[in-house]
Amino acid sequence: MGVLTFKLILVFGLFLLALTVAAYSTWAERKVAAIMQDRMGPSRAGPFGLFQPLADGGKFFFKEDFTPANAEKFLFVIGPSLVMFISLITGAVIPWGKSLNFGGQSYSLQVANIDVGVLYLIGMVSIGVYGIMIGGWASNNKYSLIGAIRASSQMISYELAMGLALIAIIMMTGSLDLKVITDSQSTGKLWGVIPWISGMNWNIFYQPVAFIIFFVAALAECNRHPFDLAECESELINGYHTEYSSMKLGLYMFGEYVNMFISNALIVTLFLGGYNFPGIQWATEHWSENTVGILSILSFLLKTFIGILIFMWVRWTLPRFRYDQLMHLGWKKLIPIALVNLVLTGGIILAFEHFMK
Repeated sequence: MGVLTFKLILVFGLFLLALTVAAYSTWAERKVAAIMQDRMGPSRAGPFGLFQPLADGGKFFFKEDFTPANAEKFLFVIGPSLVMFISLITGAVIPWGKSLNFGGQSYSLQVANIDVGVLYLIGMVSIGVYGIMIGGWASNNKYSLIGAIRASSQMISYELAMGLALIAIIMMTGSLDLKVITDSQSTGKLWGVIPWISGMNWNIFYQPVAFIIFFVAALAECNRHPFDLAECESELINGYHTEYSSMKLGLYMFGEYVNMFISNALIVTLFLGGYNFPGIQWATEHWSENTVGILSILSFLLKTFIGILIFMWVRWTLPRFRYDQLMHLGWKKLIPIALVNLVLTGGIILAFEHFMK
């Protein structure tokens, strides 16, 4: 098997994985809400309601595809397409596992291992704002436009705090490569001197403040509760996608869940050890490459799914903010805290390097 063939298979596999997780996240969301509210949730379509996402998908396909008469038709189509496209391609630089061996050749479980993977992700997240803004503006609907403006200003605001939290991780690892950041969390020593479990040297132990900032910013970037002011039905009907129907609306909704999946995958990569699992160095020395590779994939996905469940738990627990509270949290709380954390991180790194010499 050639490298190109393996990469194509990996791309197709990740595409199916993202769509499957997005589809069944809608099922899990309703089940989590049902458990928290003491009701059943989806139960009619298949055993335990497991066919509910298929029913929802069929409904979207067969609904009338309505386009407002005065809408900008080209941009009206581009908006949801851009959201879905950006959501999917952001996973290309994430290392989903260690490696697999076929025919004596090792293959990395990362579609594109680029040196500036963090910058790539920040760039893609920034472009994702356009999909929402274009959709709201092209609809020629004042509620859609207000929702789009809310979403874009919110996402831009929280990108700053997210970027500052990322800089703290970059300062610690000295690299923008997500593979390097992941491998730096596999060592068996804290701060390089204290004996520790291999695969458990996670950045969250060094940067708990950056983790909290990044997690909150990720909720805001995904327009999830309590930051879903862009889709506030009590004020804006459905917000930026009010005029959308059929699969155009489906793309917006699926894009949100794919975003949630990729955001949690990124949180796992940066703060929770990525594909590393306890004892990975010992396992690498004593077990086959494929065994370790499969375990690393399962470890990565398990952490990611737990993160998705926490996103859902937050949604059905916290009430929605007012818009001024949302913006104050971003500009007056998270960004100053992130800046202070950045300064402290730099000082600690310099002090540590000085005393270690």
